[in-house]
Amino acid sequence: MPFFIVRVVRLLRLRLRGWRLPLAVAVFVFLSSWLAMALLEPAGSGIAEPGTYWWYFVVTSATVGYGDFFPATPAGRLVGVYVIVGGIVTLTLLFTSLAAALQSVKGKRLRGLVTLDLADHVVLLGYSPGRTARIIGELAAEQDVQVVLCAWDEVAEDPLPELPDVHFVRGDLSSEDVMVRAAVARARTAVVDVRDDNEALAVALAVAHANPRIHLVVALRDLGRLGTLRYVHPEVQAVQWHMPYLLTEEANDPGIAQVYNDLMTSGGHGNTYSTRVPAGFPHATFGDCQTWFGRTFGATVLALRTEDGLEVSPGWDAPVPEGATLYYVAGRRIEPAQLGRGR
Repeated sequence: MPFFIVRVVRLLRLRLRGWRLPLAVAVFVFLSSWLAMALLEPAGSGIAEPGTYWWYFVVTSATVGYGDFFPATPAGRLVGVYVIVGGIVTLTLLFTSLAAALQSVKGKRLRGLVTLDLADHVVLLGYSPGRTARIIGELAAEQDVQVVLCAWDEVAEDPLPELPDVHFVRGDLSSEDVMVRAAVARARTAVVDVRDDNEALAVALAVAHANPRIHLVVALRDLGRLGTLRYVHPEVQAVQWHMPYLLTEEANDPGIAQVYNDLMTSGGHGNTYSTRVPAGFPHATFGDCQTWFGRTFGATVLALRTEDGLEVSPGWDAPVPEGATLYYVAGRRIEPAQLGRGR
């Protein structure tokens, strides 16, 4: 009888795939053993009754064997052996199919072929060894955020499989298929960090088409192309490519790239300057300096350099000794003569 089961499994394997094979084997063994048990066991044993046999079949095929129902004749016991062997075959097929299914899903995830079910996440389009890992590390450091890394087809598998909050999608970054699998339509931020500016324009166009309301950040080699990008997405923020840390700051805090660009542009609304603290300057703490600079010049003091080094945004009680350097943002430079009036 066990040999017969093996022959049946081989025949069914040629015709059935996936979960249908263990199901077919279980149904076949159940029906054939039930018929055999009804023919071989005496009517008074009750084991072949419909309300009883299904329970006997389950506990026997699973090799649990509670013993509450059992065949009374030698022929019935042979049927019981048949049920045990059939159960082992069925469970083996079931667990094999389950392992194969799990391995298939895992393999597809590693190869970036799964459509993700995410929302309010960050999509990073483009992969550069080392650079991308640093960007993702900074993105995930400040808050618990889900990141989808999208790479071109030449990246065969997930380059960062050890990071549980980083998901992987592979394909043509300017295609609708990648936009769908990365769930760009439900993302809050997209960061485009690709190989050149022409590619950046194409990918940004695909992102804006998939989600016109997304916070879009693009790394450019030539910031002069920002005007072209604005045709694609009016609110797009561009970052100089060699400043990857600014990509993450803009992704986490929208608008900060615009602040940086304004500060670093001579025609901006504010520029950064430095000045040395003259002798006899009456404002002895950083808080006093901040208040006096703000009220007198509309300026904001950012940092203080002393013999101990540079400190950005020190505490308001930090002492400001003579000869220290103050760094501030203002509409124009404060001349030393104007600074001397603070005495």
